[in-house]
Amino acid sequence: MAHHKSMHKRIKTNARDAKRNRQYLSRLKTQIKKVRTAQDEGEGEKLYRETSSYLDKLANKGLIHRNRAANQKSKLAAVIKKLK
Repeated sequence: MAHHKSMHKRIKTNARDAKRNRQYLSRLKTQIKKVRTAQDEGEGEKLYRETSSYLDKLANKGLIHRNRAANQKSKLAAVIKKLK
């Protein structure tokens, strides 16, 4: 266990941040699933725009690597293209 007051605070903030990061990544997975299971072109296009924006947001925050975000967007774009 930590012996310094500042380390107790770091433990608390790290736990809080980890919980928030799990929420972000869980939401991302859900959005990707929604895009992949979209039935019509209009709905899929709308979901793709939201998801690609969210991917960029997470990449800017450093939660995922920017190349992973780019690869995910590319794969989702291919899924949307098949709907057309």
